[in-house]
Amino acid sequence: MTHPYLERRQGREQVRYPHPNLEPILKRTLGVPIFQEQLLRVAMVAAGFSGGEAEELRRAMGFKRSAERMAAIETKLRRGMDERGIASDAQEEIVRSITSFALYGFPESHAASFALIVYASAYLKAHHPTAFYAALLNAWPMGFYHPATLVKDAQRHGVEVRPVDVLRSGWRCRWEDGAVRLGLRYVHGLARAAGEAVEREQARARFADPADLARRCGLGDEPMARLAHVGALACFGLTRRQALWQAAEVARRRGPLFDGLPPQSGSPLAEMTSLEETVADYAGLHLTTGPHLMSHLRRGLDRQGIRPLSALADGVAVRVAGAVIVRQRPSTAHGVVFLTLEDETGMVQAIVRPELFRAQRTLLVTTPLLVIEGTVQQRDGALSVRARRFRPLPADAAVPSHDFH
Repeated sequence: MTHPYLERRQGREQVRYPHPNLEPILKRTLGVPIFQEQLLRVAMVAAGFSGGEAEELRRAMGFKRSAERMAAIETKLRRGMDERGIASDAQEEIVRSITSFALYGFPESHAASFALIVYASAYLKAHHPTAFYAALLNAWPMGFYHPATLVKDAQRHGVEVRPVDVLRSGWRCRWEDGAVRLGLRYVHGLARAAGEAVEREQARARFADPADLARRCGLGDEPMARLAHVGALACFGLTRRQALWQAAEVARRRGPLFDGLPPQSGSPLAEMTSLEETVADYAGLHLTTGPHLMSHLRRGLDRQGIRPLSALADGVAVRVAGAVIVRQRPSTAHGVVFLTLEDETGMVQAIVRPELFRAQRTLLVTTPLLVIEGTVQQRDGALSVRARRFRPLPADAAVPSHDFH
């Protein structure tokens, strides 16, 4: 229903009505029923529904939508429209509108409430982006996109996102000099009590070194190793491998005999490469404030003629690659599947035909990084790729995805 409405708003489709009697009901929405109240009035005018029957329809379209009740109501609708001499093609359009609406529809008051939230969110993102992203990250798991995607979107919009740091991070994400400071809550496996202990002691006095951190916050071997692995001890001038070695050294030297003795400096461990740090971030935080995973693969992708997503142009046959961050198969899309790819430059949606999805289902639902061949198409300023072929892209880490089943 939204597609014909938007087409009519853009002047690309003629405004028309299933029956002349319905024009007063549907005129403000260009002949397309958008709100639940409109559907009830359509049933009353086109099929002669009483107030009680319209209420029955409203309940059937309610929170617990019932296919059986809708089938019974459809029979009543057709009988009522037959009695009023409405032609069969108009009947089909009216019934299709009502039954489709029952799959996913709102009263006008709900639609207005959601629209207000969208408008306010868009205003905040445009004018106060740091606060917007910090709030979204703190509200997780509320929201559509995974924090890994939010962090990269923030960076592409000029918002600095700073890594977890035991001297500066609270349990929740913070506003820090116009930047977002990632919170300790994102250290996978770190108990909230441990994170809040770090926040509490941090406010009391600066930590001198990893041993002081562990002692004052009561952190055992595992939480110290988790913090070291994701770079949260870099504030002590330590690389990640040095921090891991010192965390292990702190664990070995516990007890009264070692009180007051500083941990040994140096580490026999080889330092992490940039790619290894990114992999460690996805393993320990499920996101990264550093380079996107795809940026490490870009040189090889360029050699294969695989373009960055920011370089796409309408009508061009392309090969693109990225992390699959969203998989959607809307019930109203007639089996079409939509995959959202993300690389270090942006996002694009790939459109997968039903027969292609059936043939490649296992690959498409289980592979975190994909190469997609297809043709770029543009509509209303948005680019998408009509997919033809797929192949997996090997990688050492996976960007989390948000999947609708």
